Amino acid sequence: MAFRVPKAPGFAQMLKDGAKNFQGLEEAVYRNIKACKELSKTTQSAFGPHGMNKMVINHIEKLFVTNDAATILKELEVQHPAAKMVVIASQMCEQEVGDGTNFVLIFAGAMLALAEELLRMGLSVPEVTEGFEAACDKAVEILPDLVCNTVPDLRDLNVVTKALKTSLASKQYGNEDFLSKLIAEACVGILPPNRIQFNVDNIRVIKLLGSGVHSSQLVNGMMFLRECESDLKNIKGAKVAVYTCPFDMLNTETKGTVLLKNAQELLNFSTGEENILDAQVKAIVDTGINVIVSGGKVSDLALHFANKHKIMVVRLNSKWDLRRLCKTINATALPRLTPPTPEEAGHCSIVRQDEIGDRSVVIFEHSSKEDTKICSLALRAATENILDDLERAVDDGVNNFKVITRDQRQVPGAGACEIELAKRIAKFGESCPGLEQYAIKKFAQALEVVPRALAENAGLNPTQVVSKLYASHQEDNGSNKGVDIETGDVIDAAEEGILDQYLTKHWAIRLATNAVVTVLSVDQIIMAKAAGGPKPPKQGGDWDKDDDE
Repeated sequence: MAFRVPKAPGFAQMLKDGAKNFQGLEEAVYRNIKACKELSKTTQSAFGPHGMNKMVINHIEKLFVTNDAATILKELEVQHPAAKMVVIASQMCEQEVGDGTNFVLIFAGAMLALAEELLRMGLSVPEVTEGFEAACDKAVEILPDLVCNTVPDLRDLNVVTKALKTSLASKQYGNEDFLSKLIAEACVGILPPNRIQFNVDNIRVIKLLGSGVHSSQLVNGMMFLRECESDLKNIKGAKVAVYTCPFDMLNTETKGTVLLKNAQELLNFSTGEENILDAQVKAIVDTGINVIVSGGKVSDLALHFANKHKIMVVRLNSKWDLRRLCKTINATALPRLTPPTPEEAGHCSIVRQDEIGDRSVVIFEHSSKEDTKICSLALRAATENILDDLERAVDDGVNNFKVITRDQRQVPGAGACEIELAKRIAKFGESCPGLEQYAIKKFAQALEVVPRALAENAGLNPTQVVSKLYASHQEDNGSNKGVDIETGDVIDAAEEGILDQYLTKHWAIRLATNAVVTVLSVDQIIMAKAAGGPKPPKQGGDWDKDDDE
């Protein structure tokens, strides 16, 4: 009879075999800080216009080459619970303002690294977290004073182009002038009368391999990577009928059997079928329809009658494409092949088949801006990876426009805003009694990570750049002074048009601080034993391979 070995007394005694327990500063807090520091170090080198790309191969072996922190984190699938908290904070920033993910990560990493120094000096965790929270409140209070620009008119193309340029420069440095103008045209073109109702989904992206970035173009309407089914390829002043059903004979609800006795009856039967379909197509044509869009297959017979009546036929397999097209041309999708009423028919200036590179596309285009509800951006690039990166840059640009519709204020970029905040928060820390002042000063020091990362990734001396910025911020009207990543000199970020959105900074600072406080507040990690389930089969050879082979 085997004796049960008693467990050591303490917390472990209550847990199942195989469970793990870490507690205290050394085992829990410092472990968590180390994991978060490693994560922020990974994305720090991807920060700014000169950020390096990361090559990520995800769980299904798809390759990503990008410097976009949101994509890197999404494909990495971080498992460490503390690092996951920081990842969630950066994802919340992405959801709230569509940008600022990398800022949240590197700022949180810098704060945790400095918090570790304070804890090793002997400060308690509550003193550090209270200091960080007080500094965060002060930063949010100071931030409105640093506003250097507002976007006066959201329908002014030049103003919007300038406002979007900085966010695009961090993703597509060198192409930011071209892309910001293209995205500004798309956003301004579909901006509804009430600007709060602007929807980012109304700007569609079509990726076409070949040529270069500067061959990308804007279409006031929808573009589909398809060919027309019919012989007619171009129609002006189109009146469109959209059907979710196949463009074919309507099937009967019950099955029937037809007894044919001779060849003449067979001919009459097929002629009758043809006459019915011809009558259906003619009834649609009589309502003024000259373009039919079908959500199902297009039969040869129906196509024959469409060509006979000079109708253009386009087939779209995706129900999402059909819905977006209906929104673009103001049509109603019909479930059966019946003539549409005037209210159900859609209208479009021109429907045409075009060729971009070696791909055929069908374009539903509006000539007047007033009718445009959806815009399409046809992006061109030499490789799939560049196209994916361009798409992410466009997504960031459109989200930045969405942020501007909510709040038109902008703060200086190029590290100017962070250095000014750091200077004022350090001054605020000196006026605070108690040990929290150390944490407040460390919060100010953590803000230096932005100009440091910008300088380091551009190949400049980060310490020298930060000291230059601090010196320029001591001068009168020096709050807008940032770093020129090309030369390392100090420039006026507001005059140079390097501007960040106020809301992005506001939420990024808040979310990063909340994540850091949550990570520091954990003093014990308890991991239950992993659930035992069926083991996945070993992938050794083929499934039907015999053992004796």
